[in-house]
Amino acid sequence: MSEIPLGVLDLIPISSGSTAADALRNSIDLAQRAENLGYTRYWFAEHHLNPGVAGTSPAVVLALTASATSTIRLGAGAVQLGHRTALSTVEEFGLIDALHPGRFDLGLGRSGGRPPGKSAAPPATATPVVDGRAPNGLRIPARFSFEHLLGSPRVALQRTLLQQPHAESQDYGEQIDDILALLAGTYRSADGVEAHAVPGEGAELELWILGSSGGQSADVAGRNGLRFGANYHVSPATVLEAVDGYRAAFQPSVVLDKPYVTVSADVVVAEDDEKARELAAGYGLWVRSIRTAEGAIQFPTPDEARAHIWSDADRALVQDRLDTQFVGSPKRVAGQLAQLQEATGADELLITTITHEHADRVRSYELLAEEWRTT
Repeated sequence: MSEIPLGVLDLIPISSGSTAADALRNSIDLAQRAENLGYTRYWFAEHHLNPGVAGTSPAVVLALTASATSTIRLGAGAVQLGHRTALSTVEEFGLIDALHPGRFDLGLGRSGGRPPGKSAAPPATATPVVDGRAPNGLRIPARFSFEHLLGSPRVALQRTLLQQPHAESQDYGEQIDDILALLAGTYRSADGVEAHAVPGEGAELELWILGSSGGQSADVAGRNGLRFGANYHVSPATVLEAVDGYRAAFQPSVVLDKPYVTVSADVVVAEDDEKARELAAGYGLWVRSIRTAEGAIQFPTPDEARAHIWSDADRALVQDRLDTQFVGSPKRVAGQLAQLQEATGADELLITTITHEHADRVRSYELLAEEWRTT
């Protein structure tokens, strides 16, 4: 599978007993190593009010990382447009592109400040799923409901703190249209007034839309002819409908003449399966903290994770993520990633690895890169 590029998606995790400063230094170090290992992209996620995640401002971390690297593409995976304007986004990324032209990917997501919407019936997928498996055997778990998260007081507080009082999020599709126009220098208001973002206009940014389902994000990416990122690591149940929805909506553009997809996966690689499972032991407890709306905890040690007393409700919260995390030897994980790529038709894969110790995370990416080149 060496012809399929691998990238990195980094949440800047804070391990138990460490600090945000430690996490930031570790992430910049990992980006430097990923560059030397041949990874194509290095993206930073955006999260807020999470004690165990330091990635609150992708653009700031990207600026720091760009100064520490030279060739690897750097990007946001993704900027949360729910609490931003099109202009602030274009100006922010135009600013860092001005100093490091042609190196940045602007990944755009719907979340962050948007109120919960009404539930909609899941769109049909062109890829059949039978007994929780795609045709090639990739595990596609039952759909997980995020309704309890959308209605939680903590998520409501996040919206309150991220937005100005009484502000309303712009329609996502309109935001994307405005971003494209500002970058191209063609923006006009409803009254015909021009606006020119400097820096920003003409910036050499590669635009991506990120989505977890076959809904608005996939449709917006497709009809604008943009690149699309599907999140197997966030919502494995809906990854096939996401890529199918995007491809069904795709219209050729000046950017792309055919669909282009990256798919994310949670991965832990070690020299053998047993060691990899030990390194991944904290993952379930970490996911639980997110899905209970507590906010991501600092990533626990294996011993800290084993000390947790699991209830049936706890296990139900995280089982789909545990079942779809790829953990094991280099050969085992490379085979699982190849299966994910085959099932989704991904043009690239985006790897997220979190372990308590930084050295173990670095080693995981090293082992995977070595195996991937020879697979």
